[in-house]
This record gives sequence, structure tokens and C-alpha cells, in this order.
Amino acid sequence: MDNIENSIKEFLEYQDELSLIGNAISVLHFDMSTVMPEKGVKRRSEVLSYLSGLNYKLENNSKYKELVKNLFHNIEKLNDKEKAMVKKAKKSLDFMTKIPEKEYMEYSLLISGSEKVWENAREKNDYKLFKDTLEKIVDFNKKIADYVGYEDTPYDALLDDYEPGMTVEDIDEVFKELRDGLVDLLEKIKKSDVKLNKEDLFGDFPVEPQREYSKKIARMFGFDFTRGIVSESVHPFTTNFGNDDVRITTAYSEKDPITAIYSTIHESGHAIYEQNIPDNITKTNIGGGVSMGIHESQSRFYENILGRSEEFLNYIYDSLTDTFPEFKKFSKKEFYKNVNAVEPSLIRVDADELTYSIHIIIRYEIEKMLINGEVDFDQLPKIWADKYTEYLGVTPKDDKEGVLQDIHWAGGSIGYFPTYALGNLYGAQILYKGILRDIPNFYDLVEKGEIALITKWLNEHIHKYGGIYEPKVLLEKITGESLSPKYFLKYLNDKYSKIYNL
Repeated sequence: MDNIENSIKEFLEYQDELSLIGNAISVLHFDMSTVMPEKGVKRRSEVLSYLSGLNYKLENNSKYKELVKNLFHNIEKLNDKEKAMVKKAKKSLDFMTKIPEKEYMEYSLLISGSEKVWENAREKNDYKLFKDTLEKIVDFNKKIADYVGYEDTPYDALLDDYEPGMTVEDIDEVFKELRDGLVDLLEKIKKSDVKLNKEDLFGDFPVEPQREYSKKIARMFGFDFTRGIVSESVHPFTTNFGNDDVRITTAYSEKDPITAIYSTIHESGHAIYEQNIPDNITKTNIGGGVSMGIHESQSRFYENILGRSEEFLNYIYDSLTDTFPEFKKFSKKEFYKNVNAVEPSLIRVDADELTYSIHIIIRYEIEKMLINGEVDFDQLPKIWADKYTEYLGVTPKDDKEGVLQDIHWAGGSIGYFPTYALGNLYGAQILYKGILRDIPNFYDLVEKGEIALITKWLNEHIHKYGGIYEPKVLLEKITGESLSPKYFLKYLNDKYSKIYNL
């Protein structure tokens, strides 16, 4: 046993060093997305490529590989935390050994500069400026799938990187039930006599009050500003360099401050998860959220189940209308309904709670087509537009509100999008089969603004485990069931039946 303990100690030293390099890479990416000047891209790409090379060499160190191999061979002698770390290290090593170093370095260099290519194409509203870069990214992801291996479809290999244990077969089944339920509810709402329009909340709103209120709202939900900041970027995101340095970005609109508020709440959900990761695992490969789907369950839980609830909006109504007096013309009930207005739209990040998952299903279907080689890249904007027309009844007028609206593909994140919808499903199931079971006065607490007690529950049942348990295991520990879309559909039907008098 002494040998195992010594091996674990040495393994953790490697984990610490890998996390140091990973944190350095993350800091530079954060800088690129927020304040780096345009002409800094070339040199920054070289620096990131160099650091990625260091990471690659350290992880492919023969001593480290032998250490992981031996620990994996003795995995039954380890505790749950150690097992999770070793399994993840083994998975990463298997990935690394299957991809030629030269190709890995070329891809790292491509990705380090591709987000700026996307930003330029988006700014100029011209997909053609990004097309060649996207094609290279997709081609390499096809290679990754082949190198890693898969049983049924190459997309499974990419999906597993973001949602371990999930397959296309699983998602196809869940998304079919979800899509049918959403379409059915959407048709009922279209026939309702209640007509709402979130644009009734639009106006002329200076940015500075939005900045201050966004910080106030993040603090209200439990974001710790001694261990984090709120910054700005084109596309809101959260990143972290350990649990004591977790950073949110958001985007403000002089027309629509509600979007900025909910972007901040969403990212706060991600950030609070990371800030609550225990100190004893934060420097390891399980020192973060276990999967993107579980991560999204937290961000969308805070944003929607809490943040868009009538109880929460009642609680913040006075402070919100003091900051934005234009909203005083709405009663609490009117404001709540307008915030939750359902209207098929073109932009995912601005989508209402009901139609949001349809945006994800569209991207999921396109990603599968890309990886299966079923897409002519010249035709991608049309494919995108046709699916929006078919599924949501709206058609993009240009690339900016169509195929160029998301940053994910520019970052190489193919297989990521389904996790957004999975997060909705996880969150609702955790609400009904976990939180309401243990906190029956949940909505009373929300109306009083006592969010800390809810965050404490999430910490005890989700956050503190970091990446110890895979999503399916964690969900069953909390709810006693495997994933089902029925809870999210129940949540939406209960909520919108009241709003739209269905």
C-alpha cells in the first residue's frame, strides 16, 4: 500500500504542474477575448502553441505515463476521488498517444488564432472569411474521432469529451421526446389569446448602470468577488484558474439590459460551481465541473429556474426599477410575463426559455452532418437558414444572425452544443427529484432572496464532488433515476400554462 500512496503523491505533483500550464493557457485565452489588441494575435498564437507543446510533452513524459498505467492497473485499491483522477488521466493519455504530435501542434496553432478569424468574419458579416478555417477545424475533429475510436458514429468520440458516457443514441432518443414536447407546447402558446412581446422591455439604457447592476446580481446569487471578476467580451463566458480566480464576462446592450442581466446570472451559475470546488482537488484534473451538461445545469438553473421565476422577479423588482426607472410602467406581474415571453427567434443567446433547446437541436443536427461529411461548406449558411425556417419559422437575413452567431466552432468545440439542452434537462430533474424533496419551501426562499440556502444545497450535492462522479452516476445519486426529459417538459408546461392561460 505504501507504493500506491507514494505513486498517488507523485501523480498529484504531475497534476499540479499540468494545472499550472493549463492555468497559464487559460489566462492568455481570457486576455485574448477581452483586452488583447488585434495585432497581438500572431505572437499570442505562438505563445499558446508553445505552452500547448509543453503540456503535451509533460503529459507524454515516460515516467508519468508509467505512473498512470500502474495506478490504473491497481485502480480498485484507490478511493473514489483517486479513481476519478486516474481514469481521467488514462483517458487523456490514450487520446494523446493516438494523435501524432505534429498534428496536435498544428491544430493548437490553428485554434489559438481561429477565434479572432471568427470575430473578424462576424464583424464584417461575411461567412466566407471564416469558411476555410472552419473546414480545417472540422477536418481535424474528424481525425480526432478516428484516432480516438468509436463504435457507432464518429460524433460519439467528440461528444464523450464534453459529456462522458453520453452517446448519439442516447441524445437522439432524449431529444426526440424533448422536441416533440416543445413543439406541442409552442403550438398551444401560438393559439393563446395572451400576446406578449419581450421587445416591450426595450428602450434606451446607458451601459454603466447595467455594469453595476450585473455585479450586484452576481453577488446576490453568491458569486465571490474576492475570488472573481466580471469583465466584458463579444460572447459571454466563464473561465477559471483554480477555485480562487474565477472570471465571468458578459455583454451589454443599450437597447436591452435584460439580456445583460441574464447573461450575468447564467455565467454566475458556472462561476459559483467552480468557486465551490474543494481545495483538495482544485489543482487536479477533476478540479472543475464534471461535464459541460452538468455545468449547464447550474448556469441555466440560476438563469431560468431561479432568475426567471415570478418569485425572484418579485424580489428584485424594486431594486431593478430603481436602477432602470423605465420599467416602473410595468406591474410586477406584467414584468414577469414579458421577461418570459415566448417568441421564436434567430439568436440562441437571446432565445426564450422554451425555444432555446430547439436552437441547440438545430446545431446538434448540423454538427453530426459536419462530422459525417454530409455538408458542402459553401452551403452551410443555407443549411442553417433552412433549419431555422423549418423548426422555428424564422429565417436569418445574413451570416451574423445565422451561421456566425456562435464562437464554439471557432474554438474547436464540436460536440459541445448538445450539453446546453442536456443542462436544461438535468436542472429540471434535479429540481423536482432533489431540491423540492429536501427544500419544500424553495419558492418562499426565492421570493425572500435567500438564495444562499439553495446554493448550499447545490454545493453539497453537486459542486463539492468536482469531477469525481460521471454525469449519469451523479444524476442517479441525486435523483435516483436516469436522465428523462419529462421533468423539464413538466416545468415548462406548468409555468407557461399559467403565463399564457392554456
